[in-house]
Amino acid sequence: MMREVAVVGAGQSGLHLALALQADGHRVTVVSERTPEQIRAGQVLSTQAMFGPARAIERAAGLALWDGAAPDTMALHVVVGVDAKPVLTIDASPGEPAHSVDQRVKTSAWLELFEERGGRVEYRRARPDDLVRLAERNEVTVVAAGRGELGSVFVRDAARSRFEAPQRALACVYLHGVGAPADAPAGVGDPARIHIVPGAGELVLQPGLTLTGTCVILLWEAVPGGPLDVFGDSPAPAEMLRRSQELIRRHVPWEYEAVLGAEPTDAGAALVGAITPTVRHPVAHLGGDGTAVLGMADTLVLNDPITAQGANNAARCASLYADAVADRADRPFDEPWMHALFARYWEHARHTVDFTTAMLGPLPDHIGLAFAQAATHPQVAARLADTYADPADFPHWLGTPEATTQYLASLPAAPL
Repeated sequence: MMREVAVVGAGQSGLHLALALQADGHRVTVVSERTPEQIRAGQVLSTQAMFGPARAIERAAGLALWDGAAPDTMALHVVVGVDAKPVLTIDASPGEPAHSVDQRVKTSAWLELFEERGGRVEYRRARPDDLVRLAERNEVTVVAAGRGELGSVFVRDAARSRFEAPQRALACVYLHGVGAPADAPAGVGDPARIHIVPGAGELVLQPGLTLTGTCVILLWEAVPGGPLDVFGDSPAPAEMLRRSQELIRRHVPWEYEAVLGAEPTDAGAALVGAITPTVRHPVAHLGGDGTAVLGMADTLVLNDPITAQGANNAARCASLYADAVADRADRPFDEPWMHALFARYWEHARHTVDFTTAMLGPLPDHIGLAFAQAATHPQVAARLADTYADPADFPHWLGTPEATTQYLASLPAAPL
């Protein structure tokens, strides 16, 4: 049965949902603040890494348009540095490769695809009053625009939200010309590189695909007020690169030569911000009669990008919601259905919250022990890499000291 659905927000989750519903024969209206041309001409929207399970979800929906174009990330290279010296190194290969596609590339192409297939797009900035009007015209209205004014209509879930303020100051710049790390494992291509500076924050270098070809996305996760928190004035890409090179020289010098020849990919290649990790209640009530609208993905479960869960959560949520609409047949999309649907999504999303919270640290002793074992034991390193791909494994071996102790005790002796 064809249903009338409105999706507010044209990002990773909203467009995936819209395209999946469209493919199932539903009539879908998307509200997008910008046209594809404006998206491509604008500033980068995020950092992102899509792990194997989420890539499989996109592939099943016919949306994996960049397989073979975006570089596969076959390995994870983690270095803990103290006093500008590496003290622990972990190299791991996940079960399936990850990749990263600039959201300007991805969402503009998906938006065009949706229109080419006959989808209706309303180009404007949606406000809370607009949600009421959309809900009056559609059987269900889904909000996939969680970081701005629309996200605020969904009430914060105090019992599930761990933080009152951002735990990291974020700054990223997309770069051409970044070299490979001198100490990376051979034969696995360019790895994702995570450098941990205890007490100060993290540096991530992720291979990706942008408007001008392959690139490396450099992301700072700076403890607010710490020595890595130097981008609060939102510098232009060239200045962000210059400051990044200086920070790397001082704190992560083993990467310094790799970034010396780098240059920003384009004029919009830099982004600065901060995220307060938040969980929100799934249904917002608007207007005089309390019209109900449903949130999804980052609108409801917003994580710091330190564990790169955002785009993966978006794919999982979009797929789950699309299937739920199909399963509803001709029954109404009432509030009990909305709450039950979010409860199903939360069964996975809660693990991403727990994993991300732990990584924002300081690391608990048992997780620090697991990291130390991963440096010498390939089986532990592989499990760590796969936990990024699917944090549902987190409680089974990292969620508590008892789980970690039991897992590590079960391992054979590390190879010499």
